[in-house]
Amino acid sequence: IEENEAMAEEYMMEDAEICVVAFGIASRIAKSAVVQARANGLKVGLIRPITVWPFPKKVLKKAAEHCKSFVSVELSMGQMVEDIELAIRCRRPVELCNRAGGMIPSSEQVLEHIKKAANGGAE
Repeated sequence: IEENEAMAEEYMMEDAEICVVAFGIASRIAKSAVVQARANGLKVGLIRPITVWPFPKKVLKKAAEHCKSFVSVELSMGQMVEDIELAIRCRRPVELCNRAGGMIPSSEQVLEHIKKAANGGAE
C-alpha cells in the first residue's frame, strides 16, 4: 500500500532549500506563504500530502537531499512533525507552525516560521 497509494503534490520544490509540508486547508495558506517567501528571495517549496496514510515518505526523503530544513504547518498539536522526521530520518530540523481549536494560521505567521527555519531556527 505504501508503495502504490501514497500521494503528494509538490509546488516549487525544484530548487527549494526549505520545504513547507501542509495538508488540507492549511496547505492553501502555506502555498500563499511560499509565494511570499519566494518574493522575499527565499528558496521555499511546498509538499502537500494528499494521503496522510500512507504518508508520502518517498517525496519527503527526496526533498531532504536538497532542503536544509522543513516547516510543518498544521491545524493540530504537531502530530505531523514526527511523520516528517521519520520520513527524512531526522536528517534536517523540522519547525512547527500550528494552530488548534479550529483556528487557521495566517500566511504571515507561516512566513515567520519559514524565516525562522531559514535562519537555522533563530528568531
